Amino acid sequence: MSVFLGTGVALVTPFDNDGNVDVQALEKLVEFQIDNSVEYLVILGTTAEVATLSNEEKELVKTTVINKNDNRLPIVLGIGGNNTRAVIQEINHTDFKGISAILSVSPYYNKPTQEGIYQHYKAIAEICPVDVILYNVPGRTASNLLPSTVLRLASIPNIIGVKEAKGDMDQALKLIKLLPKDFLVISGDDMVALPIVLAGGAGVISVIGQAFPSEFSEMVRLGLSDKARASFEIQYRIQDSISLIFSEGNPSGIKALLENIGLCNGSLRLPLVKASEGLQSELKQFLEVFYVASK
Repeated sequence: MSVFLGTGVALVTPFDNDGNVDVQALEKLVEFQIDNSVEYLVILGTTAEVATLSNEEKELVKTTVINKNDNRLPIVLGIGGNNTRAVIQEINHTDFKGISAILSVSPYYNKPTQEGIYQHYKAIAEICPVDVILYNVPGRTASNLLPSTVLRLASIPNIIGVKEAKGDMDQALKLIKLLPKDFLVISGDDMVALPIVLAGGAGVISVIGQAFPSEFSEMVRLGLSDKARASFEIQYRIQDSISLIFSEGNPSGIKALLENIGLCNGSLRLPLVKASEGLQSELKQFLEVFYVASK
């Protein structure tokens, strides 16, 4: 059974009031996930604001999470880009101790053909010393990694799954139907994670899951056990918060929620800005209702 079956959480990068990486808050966030039984951690992805981190800061985040985790959970490291040579160079210069796999976003901005996407991933997989999870997120990349291309890539031994974040159940169902049973179709959208799991998907790489790790991971586990009614009861309790945290973009919403819970500062780096007062108020109201219902 894959170690990536269930709930992975895409961790934010907490910043302090001076805009520096907040190591203590990051450690607290990691421990919160482990204490609440998520299956794995995902670092230095979109939610981590990786585009605004220096190489030194990325290394600090990686080292902090690995050390705090202390081999308790598998860790997936985000390494991707639209320059294949640069991605390969980054992989070649990365210390993978404590890392189980990479999550690699489909090339953005260049808008490559499906053959170009295939050759990009093939070149990465050939030199990567750990497993590779594809990441399809057309809303950010301006190109769609088609199921037929994923099927071709699935024949490469260390490409083990795809994080599917098109937000299209039809495409997700095609992936689940087409791909080998041991190839992981992982939801990249919190709102449709449970339907994808119930249809045969492997789980989710979640944003909201880091705020409600116990509840969200239990929902996914129930789904994987074909306990649809019980899993949807948790889905409906969390559902409004998913819409809220993405209403002003990611990760401003999740950081505002984490600040309300007391896990980290809600600050972001430009060009991203903190959640509006209106959204922060709505999140506070949600939490009040959520915690009352949880008692």
